[in-house]
Amino acid sequence: MNNDHNSHPQAPENVGRQLLKLALEIGPLVVFFVSNSWNGIYFATKVFMAATLVAIVASRLIFGRVAVMPLVTAVFVMIFGGLTVWLANDLFIKLKPTIVNLFFASALFGGLLAGHSLLKYVFGEAFHLNEEGWQILTRRWAVFFVVLALLNEIVWRNFSTDSWVTFKTFGIMPLTMVFAIAQFGLIKRHELTPADKTHEDH
Repeated sequence: MNNDHNSHPQAPENVGRQLLKLALEIGPLVVFFVSNSWNGIYFATKVFMAATLVAIVASRLIFGRVAVMPLVTAVFVMIFGGLTVWLANDLFIKLKPTIVNLFFASALFGGLLAGHSLLKYVFGEAFHLNEEGWQILTRRWAVFFVVLALLNEIVWRNFSTDSWVTFKTFGIMPLTMVFAIAQFGLIKRHELTPADKTHEDH
């Protein structure tokens, strides 16, 4: 009875925290889109870099830590955004999603080859899966990152800069969210029971 009573107030708080995390991830992309519409890709890249730094600092202040993937992405934004502005060549910012996604895919595939699921270290606090579940989930995400890299290459090479910015803002994130939601069935099938967790702890 007490457990039920205590769990209810936490639910809205957890949802609020997740929504805030999502807003901090999407915010810089929306700023990038608006800035590009207003004053072009080079101005948008500068604003995007600034917005990304603000989001990282805000995450650190609000949550006490910055998740690995947003932090790695931010580093690439600074590098490729800086090259774009410095060399006045938008190729670098267009290549950034390709490089980032291939980096994540390589890391995940490399971990699997070494017998480890790197996703377990990233999401182990959120999900409690058996080893088979982590292996399958890691493999799926690695393949998905390769697909995102290929999609980015197709769009920036064949469409206008404005179309690419639109895809980056309103295409990649929704695709990622849909893919993540599609993994819930796998997560439920391989979720550890309380008995499994107790055995694992011992």
